[in-house]
Amino acid sequence: MSSEPLAQHALELADRALRVAEADEADVLVHAERSGLARFACSRVHQPTLIADEAVSIRVVRDGRVGTVSTNRTDDDGLREAVRRAEAAAAGAPPDHAFPGLPQPSKPPSVKGFDEETAALAPQDQAEGAWTAIEAAPELGLYGYFTSAVSATAVASTTGIAVSHAATDATVLAIAASERESGYAEATSWRAGELDPAEVAREAVEKARRTRDAEEVEPGTFRAVLEPYAFAELLWYFAATSLGALALLEGRSYFSGRLGEPLFHPSFSLADDGLDPAGFPRPFDFEGVPKQRLALVEEGVARDVVWDRRTGKRGGHDSTGHALPPAAQAAGPLPLNLSVAPGERSVEELAQAVGEGIHVTRLHYLGVVDPREGIITGMTRDGTFRIEDGRVTAPLLNLRFTTSFPALVERLLGLGREVKLTNLSDFYDERMPHAALVPAIATEALTIDGPGSSPGL
Repeated sequence: MSSEPLAQHALELADRALRVAEADEADVLVHAERSGLARFACSRVHQPTLIADEAVSIRVVRDGRVGTVSTNRTDDDGLREAVRRAEAAAAGAPPDHAFPGLPQPSKPPSVKGFDEETAALAPQDQAEGAWTAIEAAPELGLYGYFTSAVSATAVASTTGIAVSHAATDATVLAIAASERESGYAEATSWRAGELDPAEVAREAVEKARRTRDAEEVEPGTFRAVLEPYAFAELLWYFAATSLGALALLEGRSYFSGRLGEPLFHPSFSLADDGLDPAGFPRPFDFEGVPKQRLALVEEGVARDVVWDRRTGKRGGHDSTGHALPPAAQAAGPLPLNLSVAPGERSVEELAQAVGEGIHVTRLHYLGVVDPREGIITGMTRDGTFRIEDGRVTAPLLNLRFTTSFPALVERLLGLGREVKLTNLSDFYDERMPHAALVPAIATEALTIDGPGSSPGL
């Protein structure tokens, strides 16, 4: 299976819908997917999910009024009905003075991101991936999933845009647990052949075995090592509330009024790179605007945020290729391909830099307390340990934290030399995978509020 027929089919569907529309301006976004997820619990595959779907989003503009409708009825009658509803929505809407008009066509860059082997995976293969993980962890209950998908995105517009792209993705996630221990691991890629479900399961088991008889720790601000799983989660919550142009313009972003200032440690550089084959590359955004590599932080200095055309009109800035689907654009643009430049240290050397502190595997139940100051709360989970004399030692209870992401990164002690692509998708909606490419970090500034539950089920 090659990418061209899938991408072409999506574009043909978008073009069919566009021909039905009668408006001053119109564009169509098509997202097609074929995916499977083999979920397992208590070391049994118990909830296979298969999805085959084509979703069409039609946006029409009449006299400065905008209407958008989505459907997965892709026959001619279904498309005509969707266009009729979009036209009615536009007729009943107030004038949208912030709408910048539809973009003009621009050739998108060529990217990778499609793997024939991954596209060909069948439900049996997904179940076998799950069982491979389960069989590698016979001594503990294993919980998680193996999932893979092939998807295609296309955009067509009355301004002449006609672009399409097919992509693949695969993820394996494992939590090894009993009543008194738990460990976590995952791997994700657009090439399923790069994933080793057995190795992921073994990593989770090894981590779980070290969490027995966990101890408490007093609240305070600690030096800490954050593995990529933990750092990526914190970065995403900060990015979602501070690195988009709408938050910047509305004064909600940590970057508001601070662009051009040195806000972080000089070793910290952050980009959003939709073209990087090490991530999940995409050639264009959901309006057909070409993607690019965008520097957000360079050597600690805040340089930019991500823009779409709507925020660009308001802020006098070109789109950086970060528009969401039309129905979601009220949230503003988001960085979906975050990438942190690595450092020069091993994880062991990061622990040595910490000396005395905490080692965190991953986080959950995160929430943003104060987006303007980048303060995030949550829990550690499935592998939290003391660091004593530069070595990871005794296990700790899961810990509640409320910490400043800017302070965490301003007070870096080091960055790992290896980066890991860390999944940030939950697979509960349309298949649009995103992930962050990050190293482990060592910091002086992780603030712990107190203990939570013990590791385990």
